[in-house]
Amino acid sequence: MGLKKMAGLLMSAAAAVAAMDGTAAAQETMPPHQTFTIESHALAETRRINVYTPPGYDPAGATRFPVLYMPDGGVEEDFPHVAATVDAAIRAGEMRPMLVVGIENTERRRDMTGPTQVANDRKIAPHVGGSAAFRRFIARELMPQVRRRYRVTRETAIVGESLAGLFIVETFFLQPRLFDTYVAFSPSLWWNGGELVQKAEARLRSHPNLRNTLYMSSADEEDIVREATHLAEILRAHAPPGLHWRYHPRPDEHHNTIYHAEENPVLRSLFPPATTAVSP
Repeated sequence: MGLKKMAGLLMSAAAAVAAMDGTAAAQETMPPHQTFTIESHALAETRRINVYTPPGYDPAGATRFPVLYMPDGGVEEDFPHVAATVDAAIRAGEMRPMLVVGIENTERRRDMTGPTQVANDRKIAPHVGGSAAFRRFIARELMPQVRRRYRVTRETAIVGESLAGLFIVETFFLQPRLFDTYVAFSPSLWWNGGELVQKAEARLRSHPNLRNTLYMSSADEEDIVREATHLAEILRAHAPPGLHWRYHPRPDEHHNTIYHAEENPVLRSLFPPATTAVSP
């Protein structure tokens, strides 16, 4: 399957990203949560963080919990429905207790994208290509704060959709040990002419001892499906033996529905109540 993008497809993809900012007004009943801010040196701005803690969480207790991080994590973004899904699954005994840490956006398209050589990519926002700084913020500022403030284990995961999914896949390839589990719904892999897919084989070969989990899906978007399918082919041929991965095409879903459709079954499958890890 070819990797080059036709100009029309790229422009339509950029238009779709411009129309869909990945932020949805919170309609769900949001579980109780806490909020704090970080003065970020990596991003030179203040970032707002929302944190859901599971039933039974006791700040003074001995029990520690894994953490699910999420971009698009504002209360007017995806945090309410993800926190509600996790809370319901935990209370039903269908998912092990964990914290959800939502990162509220400031300049979303700056933070979620890496550098690009494609002119049309750069038209989606005044600033793009800031994913490395955003990753430094998460690794060096946010994660240490979460470990200081909350009773957490070293087990971490990250979930997101669209450009956030792009950031998650990029992080998997560039810093695979930052998270244990990577969940990307309809990632915008067309970015920079599909550069992440083009370099996937070499990057997989450079990490032969990976023990991560990678879950990826796609909605009914031709440009994303093409790149995601090609990436799945590369993973099938070159994934290290210890990498647990799955690609799940969802042609029945759209860009603005796939997050809600996928999060419930996928999170339950990836984080079952048993302590033994289960492949996706």
